[in-house]
Amino acid sequence: MDLVLSPELLAALFGVALLAGFIDTIAGGGGLLTLPALLLAQVPPVAALATNKLQSSFGSLTAALTMLRRGIVRFDDIRGLVVGSLVGSVLGTLLVQFTDPGILMFLIPLVLVMIALYFLLVPTAGLEETPARMSRRTYSMTLAPLVGFYDGFLGPGTGSFFAFSKIWFRGRNLLGATGAAKVMNCASNVASLVVFIAGGKVVWSLGAAMIAGQILGALIGSHTMIRHGSRIIRPLVVCMCLLMAVSYIWKEVL
Repeated sequence: MDLVLSPELLAALFGVALLAGFIDTIAGGGGLLTLPALLLAQVPPVAALATNKLQSSFGSLTAALTMLRRGIVRFDDIRGLVVGSLVGSVLGTLLVQFTDPGILMFLIPLVLVMIALYFLLVPTAGLEETPARMSRRTYSMTLAPLVGFYDGFLGPGTGSFFAFSKIWFRGRNLLGATGAAKVMNCASNVASLVVFIAGGKVVWSLGAAMIAGQILGALIGSHTMIRHGSRIIRPLVVCMCLLMAVSYIWKEVL
């Protein structure tokens, strides 16, 4: 594809990716910034999804490694969740290359608004560990691959879905759920990326500039999240869920 790679464009994409990496690490929804930026750069839709997955994979990997290194998440506790997320993401990525993702546009805004309302109306949600509503095995075989499938198929909001499901179904606190979401999101991103690379859909030149921004943004976001916990996670999750819902609805209206 013929793209004009000016220093200004690469610098703009770096900046967008940095902000998206910060937001994505704490609350999810960074794709609201990066995907439109790629489309504005005249990247075709499927190639934009693929390139977006490339840069977001490095952001989620940076955040996941930080969570694991700081002990917020133990890999032994989420090994099965990672596998489920990975498998679901591969299936979703394969399907999106032959299917119109618009079929999800009616359901996703409703789910995002429900998540935002949950955190608004239940201020104690995620403050402490609670009894699990679903076993780890059942969660690994159902919800982890389902959210992973969504990530491969469309993507924006995946981190919010992972974190909310860990709080509601597995009884995790907000920091622990968000940390686990980073590792599962990393698995789904990388799995999806491999499929896109195999299909030759990634625009590497643009992706490289955005990778640098994502890594820096994810590092800043990870340390901010660990330091401030639910005080910063909760309001950002609410804001990003509502923004993503509005974005989906706006696309449908237009």
